Amino acid sequence: MAATSQNKLLRVGVIQNGRIVEEHHVRREAVTIGHDAKNTIVLPVAEGRPARFALLENQNQQFQLVIAPDMQGRVNLGSSDVDFDSLRTQGLTTRRGDLHVLPLQETARGKVELGDATLFFQFVTPPPEEAKPVLPADVMVSRWKTMDRVFFGILAASLLVHFSGAALIISSETPQVAELELDELDDRFVRAIIPQRPVEAPKPVEAGPAPKADTPEAAPKEDAPSEPKASGDAVQQRRAEVVKKVSNTGLLKILGSNRGGGQGAFADVLGSASGAGDIAEALAGAGGVGVAREASVGTPGGPRGGGTGTVTDIGAIGTQGAGKVDLGDKKETVVKGRVQDASPEIESADVDRDALARYVRARKAAIQSCYEKELKRNPNLKGKVVVRFTIKTSGRAGDIEIEENTLGSEAVGSCIRTTIRSWVFPFKPDDETAVSYPFVFAPAG
Repeated sequence: MAATSQNKLLRVGVIQNGRIVEEHHVRREAVTIGHDAKNTIVLPVAEGRPARFALLENQNQQFQLVIAPDMQGRVNLGSSDVDFDSLRTQGLTTRRGDLHVLPLQETARGKVELGDATLFFQFVTPPPEEAKPVLPADVMVSRWKTMDRVFFGILAASLLVHFSGAALIISSETPQVAELELDELDDRFVRAIIPQRPVEAPKPVEAGPAPKADTPEAAPKEDAPSEPKASGDAVQQRRAEVVKKVSNTGLLKILGSNRGGGQGAFADVLGSASGAGDIAEALAGAGGVGVAREASVGTPGGPRGGGTGTVTDIGAIGTQGAGKVDLGDKKETVVKGRVQDASPEIESADVDRDALARYVRARKAAIQSCYEKELKRNPNLKGKVVVRFTIKTSGRAGDIEIEENTLGSEAVGSCIRTTIRSWVFPFKPDDETAVSYPFVFAPAG
């Protein structure tokens, strides 16, 4: 039988109550029936009807009718109509298990009974493709005519202005602003920075009371604040009076001198008040401390009195001269300690015990120094300190802690922990290794 033309389509439909209720045009796909929703033709559920059955298959560019054992229908092969039973008995079909397969020519058509419905099939020429409708030239409108020209004009102008301004800002150089000096600033800024104070009018100078005589009771009153300053000669005269009055008051009165020999009350107090010699001679002849009185000191303008007032002799207090105390030579006690290290406990074979011991003995002086610092405070300090630390893969010491301390001194343990923290061992284990290292301390003497 000739193969079906690829230009024809397979028309498949369902007839129910004399009307076509469903129709499909298939080019190469298989036509399936059953109650499964994915079938080409969906049928209601019935006894003995499978959910999916391929009724028409496309094999080697040719459709084949697959007939089930209980299926009834007729096929027109071009010259006569043949029912399905005749097809089975005459050997016009190919047997495939319980099924019979009939190749179909392009002129074949037929129908299959499906209970209350009938399925028909036939080959038809596909309808010509309809040409797309083309509008007349006078009706067709270009995109430019349908464009909103006002909107796009405003958009283009806005983009041009913005991008031009950005390009101008980027390409322009930053202006260099010169810094102004203080004298170059405007007057209004200067006044804002340094406000000028208003000029006060000079106050008139009032005549003060006459200076009173210098008495011990009136001396503290001279510390009162001075009168407002006057201008000209009055200011100079007032200043001279103040200096003269202060020189005759308090400690300056005792230390000052009105004699031409250069010796004052200081020499009179310490010396014999004979009027001869300097300060050294006055100190050499001092026998006590003289309490100055007005009669012995004299008035500012008159001669000095010859007496020294009441004298309290230093010897009367009980101290006869200056003695010497022999303190001897200053000596510093030398304290020596002894440090012994025992065999360490190592939790891994990656660290050589002898190499670790040699490394620690080379730095035993630092451990001994920690012990001797506290031995100066407590000469009876002795005991054992066990330090536990971890040798990391980088060779540094970490996780340092004092496991045992019988010295009774936390300072020694803290110093040892600080010393070990700076150690870097020459060997680097594959994993972190814990070590317990004991030190025994005892005084050397």
